[in-house]
Amino acid sequence: MNAIEIQEHARKLKDAHGDKAILEAAEKARELEEAGDREQAENWRRIEAALMQMRGPHAS
Repeated sequence: MNAIEIQEHARKLKDAHGDKAILEAAEKARELEEAGDREQAENWRRIEAALMQMRGPHAS
């Protein structure tokens, strides 16, 4: 997946799941890792990272 596709998937996941989108992406990545699908797991890790970037920094 290229960077544009990662951002599109992240945005769609955020629209569908709101604040739980990061958790959804992390769970999907973990499931794929356990199934041995490293390529798809890496894509989901990139989607997770994009979602965390969209969220921005936490306020202290």
